[in-house]
Amino acid sequence: MTSVTTKVKRLAVAAVAVGVARLVVKRRPLVQAVDPDLRSPLLYVPTPLTSDRTVLRIRKLSDRPTKVADGVSMRTFDVPGLGAAPSVRLFVYEPDGRERPSGAMVWIHGGGFVIGSPEYAHDWCSHVAKELGILVVSVRYRLAPEHPFPAGLDDSTVALRWVHDEAEELGVDPDRIAVGGDSAGGGMAASLAQRARDEELPVAFQLLVYPMLDDRTVERAWMDGRNALVWPRESNRYAWNAYLGGRTAESVPPPYAAPARTEELTGLPPAWIGVGDIDLFHDEDVEYAERLLLAGVTCKLRVEPGMFHGADAIFAKNPTMRAFRADAIDTLAQFLD
Repeated sequence: MTSVTTKVKRLAVAAVAVGVARLVVKRRPLVQAVDPDLRSPLLYVPTPLTSDRTVLRIRKLSDRPTKVADGVSMRTFDVPGLGAAPSVRLFVYEPDGRERPSGAMVWIHGGGFVIGSPEYAHDWCSHVAKELGILVVSVRYRLAPEHPFPAGLDDSTVALRWVHDEAEELGVDPDRIAVGGDSAGGGMAASLAQRARDEELPVAFQLLVYPMLDDRTVERAWMDGRNALVWPRESNRYAWNAYLGGRTAESVPPPYAAPARTEELTGLPPAWIGVGDIDLFHDEDVEYAERLLLAGVTCKLRVEPGMFHGADAIFAKNPTMRAFRADAIDTLAQFLD
């Protein structure tokens, strides 16, 4: 009996080893496209997000808070939601000795509209606040699939309106309020800028870090390295389906749901868009930047060679990623000065 058990264990180990070897061989060309300084064994592990069960499991991991930068205080406010919606919690980061009135930025975290939390961005938000001497307000918006569009955008709109309404009390210049976000948060920030333009709510700048802008990307035919690392097309399909409440790419989503669908871009605030050239969102981000420029909107586009989706968060101390983030912050500073 013992020999049989040992043999079964050895066969199981061998089967796992074969599976891992096949996976490495399959993904090696994708990983080789990554900047050598940004490569990690984790890139060989598929990360599809394709079910509600997976979402719940990942949410528990993404709720882990990062550290607030030294010299920055963080407070929370619960403000009334839009209409009959529940209250919205805001995280406000203020650097010591901030000169009033200062600029401000409303930050919207990433996570494909379905995961992520403001706590995970404590380090980034507090760093921007300290670096620029501004107030940063991060919003806990409602997540899909439990709360599809427009819940998250409504909550983000509440945050922007609150900063404007409380500008004097907060020590903020209402003419120097920016919006920003990464990934899905970047897409929602773009939607918020469009909505704010139409509702005559001033926005000075939009900081869009590899933004998730276009639901039609899930139907695009090309299949190469840009859709396989960290945020693959399968995850993108699930996320858009959850956010849009089951709509398909063939049906036109409501206004502001997918900002790349908006035809009229004139009158939008200046923008910075940054994305890696092997990111799934590369094509849609470049196209949106070009459309902004054609519409007369000032837009700086940064395309980082060999950068996969979210690499700046994973390799925050890498010189290339530090330069990527510094470019975003420096451009934000120019428009909030």
